[in-house]
Amino acid sequence: MQTIEAAQRWATTWANAWPFKNVDAIVGLQADDGEHWASMFRPLRGRSGLRAYLEECFAAETKPAETWFSEPIVNGSSASVEYWVVMFIEDQPMTVSGCTVLSFDDSGLVTTARDYSHVKEGHHLRPEHPFSA
Repeated sequence: MQTIEAAQRWATTWANAWPFKNVDAIVGLQADDGEHWASMFRPLRGRSGLRAYLEECFAAETKPAETWFSEPIVNGSSASVEYWVVMFIEDQPMTVSGCTVLSFDDSGLVTTARDYSHVKEGHHLRPEHPFSA
């Protein structure tokens, strides 16, 4: 599978699965021995690690998340995808902005996902043109 196809599938799946807490859809993107770094201080090993993390996170969410994932930027077998999500913890909005750097195997499964994000209380709109004056 081409990297652009794998990265687009990853972004679309996350965008559509997160609001419904569809753990299986997201875990299905991961190679059996793939790594997902929820932060640089929290590596998750394999599908079971990613599943446990998602179940923990989704259990805290009380309303469907509002998601936006960018078109991937691809370089070789790697890609980066920016995202902006408003999730609800105890019905209170929390905005997450971030970027995930991904590597894929030949079948299009994630071998490494490194997530860089920031969380801020409240419902914050994604900037349309973040670098404009």
